[in-house]
Amino acid sequence: MPDVKLSIAGRDYFVACNAGEEQRLLELGAMVNATAHQVAGGARGLTETRALLFSALMLADKLHDAGGAVRVDTAGPSAALKQSADTLEGLATRLENLALRLEN
Repeated sequence: MPDVKLSIAGRDYFVACNAGEEQRLLELGAMVNATAHQVAGGARGLTETRALLFSALMLADKLHDAGGAVRVDTAGPSAALKQSADTLEGLATRLENLALRLEN
């Protein structure tokens, strides 16, 4: 099981994934990183935990909006969209759990 190095908000994280999923995980990490930088630029003084929490919430909101738009336009989400949504939800859950552990 390969490890992928993700750089998010100036920190490096090593995440295990299945073989062949490395590029997708890097792309998702880049999305989280971009959102974390957006959050950090808009709200000074946030702790790392809260910045990651807000990043996860922003991504979940975008995912929710995208899922709603797909359901209106088609009979159902495509397999690729569903897989992306599942991956993002899993990443958001992991980030939220990390945020909770860091706050306690």
